[in-house]
Amino acid sequence: MPDVPEPTVLAADYFQGYAVVGLLAVVGVLFVAVAFGAGRLLRPVVPTPEKLLTYECGVDPVGEGWAHTRVRYYVYAFLYVIFAVDSVFLFPWATVFAAPGYGATTLVEMFIFLGFLAVGLLYAWKKGVLAWA
Repeated sequence: MPDVPEPTVLAADYFQGYAVVGLLAVVGVLFVAVAFGAGRLLRPVVPTPEKLLTYECGVDPVGEGWAHTRVRYYVYAFLYVIFAVDSVFLFPWATVFAAPGYGATTLVEMFIFLGFLAVGLLYAWKKGVLAWA
């Protein structure tokens, strides 16, 4: 009969790997805590009225905090992210489509998926979201 290692030895090796990860996590947390603590102890604390003002990119805050922004630019960014993420799904589909036995099913599923994307784009276009002016 071949030599089979005892199950307790295998369990110890298994938990030893997690112990290393746990120790590394503890060392990382301690490193960050020591760095923040040292920063708090070593920094000068001299509050002045200028230092207590709200910082806005080096410009003194003037007026109200309310500003009008155009939401249209965010909608363009949002639509881009949606279509960029959805286009990522085309790559795994292409590899599954090449596998034997999946051709017709994956082709129909992808056309349904592309149909949903086309309907969403058509909806955005009809609502006037894509008009730049």
